[in-house]
Amino acid sequence: MAVGVFDLFSIGIGPSSSHTVGPMRAAAVFAGELKSSGVLDRVTALRVDLYGSLAATGHGHGTMTAILLGLEGFHPELILPEEVEERLATIAETGILQLAGEGTGVPLPYGVKDMVLRPLTILPRHTNGMTFTVSGADGEVLHSATFFSVGGGFIVREGEEDAALKELDESKKELPLPFRTAAELLGRCQSKGLSIGEIMFVNERASRTEAQIREGLLHIYSVMEACVEVSLKREGLLPGGLKVRRRAPDWHERLMKETLDQDPDFRDPKYWQEWVNLIALAVNEENASGGRVVTAPTNGAAGIIPAVLYYALHFAPGMDKATQADRDDVVVKFLLTAAAIGVLYKEQASISGAEVGCQGEVGSASSMAAAGLAEVMGGTPQQVENAAEIAMEHNLGLTCDPIGGLVQIPCIERNAIAAAKAINAAKMALWGDGTHRVSLDEVIVTMRETGKDMSSKYKETAMGGLAVNVVEC
Repeated sequence: MAVGVFDLFSIGIGPSSSHTVGPMRAAAVFAGELKSSGVLDRVTALRVDLYGSLAATGHGHGTMTAILLGLEGFHPELILPEEVEERLATIAETGILQLAGEGTGVPLPYGVKDMVLRPLTILPRHTNGMTFTVSGADGEVLHSATFFSVGGGFIVREGEEDAALKELDESKKELPLPFRTAAELLGRCQSKGLSIGEIMFVNERASRTEAQIREGLLHIYSVMEACVEVSLKREGLLPGGLKVRRRAPDWHERLMKETLDQDPDFRDPKYWQEWVNLIALAVNEENASGGRVVTAPTNGAAGIIPAVLYYALHFAPGMDKATQADRDDVVVKFLLTAAAIGVLYKEQASISGAEVGCQGEVGSASSMAAAGLAEVMGGTPQQVENAAEIAMEHNLGLTCDPIGGLVQIPCIERNAIAAAKAINAAKMALWGDGTHRVSLDEVIVTMRETGKDMSSKYKETAMGGLAVNVVEC
């Protein structure tokens, strides 16, 4: 299917869309196939091979535990954090995995330690490769499949890449206003007299009603808000051993004290950046805790769009007099516009840190957020495209080198910095007339080529940068 807004903004669990959500989704697909194929009751042995970046940084990203949950039939968009803790505790205590589901599946003695890690083996399609194999009592292979987690929670099965591309091309033909490049998108806007967000909305209506689109996007934002609320109630250190202190709760308390004599909903404009920082930090601290987040478009960059959208709802001109209906309209328009830009990155380049570095995650999210903000602040399609271009241009070359393979340092602060970049990019674009020397398409191609040229040390392998130059303990 053509990439849509609900593909780019999906609900899952932390800490990584490519290393947690994607592997869990792939494992759940494999478990479902075992059920439907009729071989499940003959399974006596399971083997999981992890390749490349999944093997190199999987422990820090929760890859192995996510796969266990997926093999038990859990899907990332449905499982709740408390279910995660309960099932993983049971597996650890008993040493038994309920393959394809508790009660209906097959109990197997299997755990994280049984997975085969191949960090130096990179499969041709993508560095995030994984193979699942089940055998019977006589050693006969009953079913095997290889998947790639290609960023943002998206997965591709080995051998079906060409078919997937063909299906994508065919499904795009069914869209009323298809586009693959920013130039095509701007051409659609000009010929139809529509904004970028409206073009995306027309295309979404090919598969959903207007009410479903609106309801779905407002639900997505409610999950973003809930993520912040949960994060602000947590205290202490983040899990993983780096001893990173949660800052969001203390920052929130301090900000609230600054406006103690004001209406609880009042947001002093002079503190706009502190609020933006707070939202970005809160989301990514919750993501680092394995909590429920919205991939936007990835987990590692999940705090940028909520933070910039928070700015739009609380600090953009006129929002102090906005009704709830007005605010809902801003959320819908912002997310549709951001998604349209996300489609360009997903189809022309990559949103996978393991493939192109963090420019593909934080850079893409910053670009998407800048576009969304420019649109809701009244920008023309040309100004919106310019905002997206500015934000990505100044994230080019950004490496993915998390310390200890954990999505904590530099990832959490990086979201706050990128959110501020997005806001600045939108403001710069809105002060112009939309004309600019470098196009968004040129920047996207540059990002893709930069990612190809980037050393593998800087693409989520924990073999370079901060990951090797900062002592973990």
